[in-house]
Amino acid sequence: MLFRSGLVELAAVTYYKVEQVLPAVYDEGMNPFFVVLDGVTDVRNFGAIARTCDCAGVSAVVIPEKGSVTDNGDAVKTSAGALNYLPVCRERSLQEAIKYLRDSGCRIIGTSDKNSVNYTREDYTGPVALILGSEGKGISREVMKQCDAFVKIPEFGNINSLNVSVAGGIMMYEVVRQRLDDGQGVE
Repeated sequence: MLFRSGLVELAAVTYYKVEQVLPAVYDEGMNPFFVVLDGVTDVRNFGAIARTCDCAGVSAVVIPEKGSVTDNGDAVKTSAGALNYLPVCRERSLQEAIKYLRDSGCRIIGTSDKNSVNYTREDYTGPVALILGSEGKGISREVMKQCDAFVKIPEFGNINSLNVSVAGGIMMYEVVRQRLDDGQGVE
């Protein structure tokens, strides 16, 4: 199916399952790097996150089937086409997908402005899944229970609330920075 966006036709996103993507990442000798979106509903934020995921070498973005974004023309356009390349795992149960990632060796790192550990103090050099919460509520309690660690990005202004796509970009590029410092190439 194609979406019409201005003068450009954009192809629909192909969905995968984490169980399809993660073994392939390991088989290719790559260090897994997943971004999990818990309740993110704004298509422009989704597109911006996907664009950054592609640039940062993320293995796949994981979204739930319900209560999350869908891939419409705006999301694909905002992603600058990244959603045509980046694997998107659309899962019936986000909790089961996270459990699978953990059981397969990924550390599950939750991001929230309510945490006390600075995001630069966490180690992202191994297999990792970053959890980004919804624009209004953050990470759900069910997903929070599955996190191995929680980090925050320091904020000093009056608003104290970064947009989820901006926070995601900061977090993803901390992973990239640490992996490059560790001598790892970008996948």
